[in-house]
Amino acid sequence: MFDEIGFPRGPDLDSVASILDTFAYCSRAGDGVDDVEVDRIIDFAQRRNVELGITGVLVFGSGVFFQWIEGPPAAVATLIASLHSDPRHYDIVALDRSVEKRERLYPNWEMERVGADDIREVLLEALETAEDESNVAALRRILKHLDSGLLDTLGRSAIG
Repeated sequence: MFDEIGFPRGPDLDSVASILDTFAYCSRAGDGVDDVEVDRIIDFAQRRNVELGITGVLVFGSGVFFQWIEGPPAAVATLIASLHSDPRHYDIVALDRSVEKRERLYPNWEMERVGADDIREVLLEALETAEDESNVAALRRILKHLDSGLLDTLGRSAIG
């Protein structure tokens, strides 16, 4: 689902490849999460992730987070645990998780703009392949939340 064309697999990996834990998830923003709060999250994450060797992309739009995280397995596991206790988001749905030797997909953090329609596409694809009943229910709640239009005034900034 998240493979990129031309991304090397197998024995031909470059010597810079290392063992990376990859975690992709989506969640709904908690009450009070707006552009200012997302900017705080970004600032903190960029400083901390450099120290921990974590890279990835964070997308925020219409009250929904989507994040792709990659890094050393222990650091990613710790980050995942902290996500589940963070009141700024809920209905966390794991979309992908793997540990493998490979090069990073997102070696640097970059800023970009992403609209809610892009998030919707990712969520619909995840819903089509989801097998866990709690994930299916959470994805449906997140999509319903997007359909409500209640958070159209929230920011649509994305962080990489």
